[in-house]
Amino acid sequence: MIPGAGGDAIFDGLPVLIVTGLHQEARIAEGHGLTVVCSGSSPRQLRDHMSGFDATSVRGIISFGVAGGLDPALRSGDIVIATEVVTSATRFLALTPPQDNLATLQVGRRPRIVTAALAGSEDVVLGQAGKAELRARTGAVAVDMESHIAAAYAEDNNLPFAAVRVISDPASRALPRLAMDALKPDGQVDVWKVMRGIALNPLAIPALVSAGRDFNRALRSLSGCRGLLLGESAGRLVGANF
Repeated sequence: MIPGAGGDAIFDGLPVLIVTGLHQEARIAEGHGLTVVCSGSSPRQLRDHMSGFDATSVRGIISFGVAGGLDPALRSGDIVIATEVVTSATRFLALTPPQDNLATLQVGRRPRIVTAALAGSEDVVLGQAGKAELRARTGAVAVDMESHIAAAYAEDNNLPFAAVRVISDPASRALPRLAMDALKPDGQVDVWKVMRGIALNPLAIPALVSAGRDFNRALRSLSGCRGLLLGESAGRLVGANF
């Protein structure tokens, strides 16, 4: 788990808890007034951490990071502000900021910004068929493995909740299994494991290159979303008066 570090935001009172899945996401989110946790893309690890977290130490929760695309219209780098988080068992409502707040996001190329449902999953949804089935079942436009856990914790502890997610692998593209298998528990990539996997299966290279491009594009958009975690913007996401 990665604690928050210094930054340029100034908050009155309690910090906002930022829940991420990957080391790169956590690094983007770090800042003064923000407490950041990273699951290492492990729902179990995130639940273990949250079970011992002091809910009275934060004023709200934002799930922040990349997501897998379910809506074929969304491309890598497009931004999803969750209206709700859907699982097979329940739905959790999420707070959304005013549209003029979204219009000020400092991103490189102009991505699509949508407010829609996110799906929460315990496992990585790798293939196109699995993504299509999940979209048909939930109506969600994207999927990640942290938002449903953060949303459940927020509901259980009467905390406001929001989710900001950026599409990495679009619905039309399968995420290479090797890319997920190489993740370390802290959310960083085991480069040597990737290299060994390529040596065993050189045909995986094109898919890995495409996935890397998608991921880097998503991280650039995510960096532009960081303003939603700061100051008044974060207050609008998780409840300014909470």
